[in-house]
Amino acid sequence: MARTDRLRELLDRLHPSGLLYRSYEQRLMAELSPDQLPKHVAVMADGNRRWARLNAPDQPLVVGYRAGAAKLEEFVRWCDDAGIEVVTLWVLSTDNFKRADGDEVAPLLGVIEQMVDDLAATGRWPIKPVGALDLLPEPTAARLREVEEQTRDRTGMHVNVAVSYGGRHELRDAVRSLLAAEAERGTTLAELAETVDVEDIARHLYTAGQPDPDLVIRTSGEQRISGFLIWQSAHSEFYFHEALWPDFRRVDFMRALRAYAQRERRYGQ
Repeated sequence: MARTDRLRELLDRLHPSGLLYRSYEQRLMAELSPDQLPKHVAVMADGNRRWARLNAPDQPLVVGYRAGAAKLEEFVRWCDDAGIEVVTLWVLSTDNFKRADGDEVAPLLGVIEQMVDDLAATGRWPIKPVGALDLLPEPTAARLREVEEQTRDRTGMHVNVAVSYGGRHELRDAVRSLLAAEAERGTTLAELAETVDVEDIARHLYTAGQPDPDLVIRTSGEQRISGFLIWQSAHSEFYFHEALWPDFRRVDFMRALRAYAQRERRYGQ
């Protein structure tokens, strides 16, 4: 599946219109210096279900999930080509996981597992699942943990796969982890209440030790964060795009990077 998608992408780029876009992409990239690029890009890949209803109305929604996963694999390569250090892919929220029925969730989880396997098979990137994995079926959670362990020692761009992820769940888990760690040290609740700091909580987030996202991209025209990395994105720049996720193009990514480079980051000041 991944090889077919890469071949299709190559053929599209060799088409005259593709060559024009490639020339434009190269010009956009040439305008950006490395110090203008974000270190961490996160993406809310929204619109897969709507894409399926528009482009394959007689097919099950999994068609849209597969198209979205293929685009995410492309997106990871785009980020790597641009020199991004960390990329976070939001593929399944806790809210979506809880409200979808089993007939819809099972195929989606299969698509996610295949995508993670495809990313791991490149041999290029360490892959870290971030989310409430305890809410997932055990075979899926186990496979995600296996991939994390198998790719841990790789030195390429770091790829976070946010699956069964919710910002409130992350903060809940961070506080639980902090309390457990301090209890093991013998710290009382009264002592912790007096001394706990934001950095103490940050050390227990799913993304502990990583830079916060500089740029968050959301597709499909929605302009809200929906709880995505709510702690980490406090000072992030946001870029909203109208395209449904499977229709998001490399040139759109380049434009997002250009828009980011043109902004003055104030970090809350």
